[in-house]
Amino acid sequence: METVEINTTDIVAFLKKPRAAFTKSDLKRFIRAKGIRHVNFMYPGGDGRLKTLNFVIPDEDYLDEILTCGERVDGSSLFTYIEASSSDLYVMPRYATAFVDPFAELPTLCLLCSFFNKDGEPLESSPEYTLQKACAAFRQATGLEFQAMGELEYYVIAPAPKSFPAEDQRGYHESAPFAKFGEFRQKCMLAIAQAGGRIKYGHSEVGNFTQGGLVYEQNEVEFLPCDAIDAANQLTVAKWMIRNLGARYGYDVTFAPKITVGKAGSGLHIHMRLMKNGANQMLKNGVISDTAKRAIAGMMRLAPSITAFGNMNPTSYLRLVPHQEAPTNVCWGDRNRSVLVRVPLGWSGKMDMCRKANPKEMASRYDTRQKQTVEMRSPDASANVYLLMAALCVACRHGLSMKDGLKIADATYVNVNIHRAENAKLLKTLATLPDSCAASADVLERQRAIYEENGVFSKAMIDGIIALLRAFDDRTLRARVTRNEKAMAELVRTYFHCG
Repeated sequence: METVEINTTDIVAFLKKPRAAFTKSDLKRFIRAKGIRHVNFMYPGGDGRLKTLNFVIPDEDYLDEILTCGERVDGSSLFTYIEASSSDLYVMPRYATAFVDPFAELPTLCLLCSFFNKDGEPLESSPEYTLQKACAAFRQATGLEFQAMGELEYYVIAPAPKSFPAEDQRGYHESAPFAKFGEFRQKCMLAIAQAGGRIKYGHSEVGNFTQGGLVYEQNEVEFLPCDAIDAANQLTVAKWMIRNLGARYGYDVTFAPKITVGKAGSGLHIHMRLMKNGANQMLKNGVISDTAKRAIAGMMRLAPSITAFGNMNPTSYLRLVPHQEAPTNVCWGDRNRSVLVRVPLGWSGKMDMCRKANPKEMASRYDTRQKQTVEMRSPDASANVYLLMAALCVACRHGLSMKDGLKIADATYVNVNIHRAENAKLLKTLATLPDSCAASADVLERQRAIYEENGVFSKAMIDGIIALLRAFDDRTLRARVTRNEKAMAELVRTYFHCG
């Protein structure tokens, strides 16, 4: 196994300022001091994966040119909904996203970019600008800030070792030697953090099995809540980091929502919180607030069409089946993993657990209210994360504007496992999520006006997503492949490296 040395050069430490304050002159100074000869512009295409444009820096004049003017790219090759006849776009680097490429043999600085049209205006249908517009509309309508973070699940696949086999589907928080890829996960986390990712923690997940001489181990990296645009940037870079490090180790890595029948699929759960003047609005007097309930109601109303942004290939709908800790119905609840939107256990109790565990400690006065979020559990990594977060932001804004928001929240709340036999009657009363890309497109067509309000989602983008989803022609696919191992394997291979 090759040992990979992660580049620990920290731009923040060198410049002694936060990323949001980075300037062009800061980056030029860093580039000179660290002997960096290459700059990469990076931007997600319509498939959600990062694309790269490489520059070699012969002199400071050219460096100044590209950092100031950006470069021209072919938008029709990046997005299906951009016509070839008017496809030229500009990509402009965002200085706050700069990070040193830990995998490049030659010293290289990477920057995420924004898309601009021929007139130098932000591209209305670009994923990142769509999220910007969603957050701005949310702020203007509510006076609140929309924050988010993701739980990024993935499988690591490698030849199966002969010792300490892990128990099938019992990998949750397992430790070495039964968990095989903890050190790999830690290296991934370090690389993501050096690129600006704000990580909460990492751990092994439920999925763990051996097949064909290979071990499949599910892992998760979870982030801290922040501005939704930063959250989307971090998740996009994280997938790029994990894949690159996996390639260096000779591991295969997949974020695919489903890789075989009967084994845990991988989701991209999104946690959200609403902030005002730095204070979390999700709790009031120790319980979930009406503000949070109204936001949840918006997600209940738009849940079927949110799948059009969060579940973007046919294997997504093989994950959304009963008894796999993945949602199937439109409902929400507390600490309940059978629901669509979960209110995780919060630190709302009055007990000082720190002092109880450590009797010699002084009393703790930490304000734990900031930690409360709500979690949307349907999305997976086939999503373009910028569009997914924009859709969730729109849904929360819609919920806060609905007069019947609290009624909808009350009507869709459940406090039981809806898939148990004794709850069959309740289950029949709950709306279901779409069962295919095509069905998801149908719902988006019906609900598109809400996403297009305030110009958040462009009509061209919605048209493009509907066309993309319908092109899969998968209305009966789930029924056809569920009991057909060969067809399932072929489907999985097709979308193995989605997102």
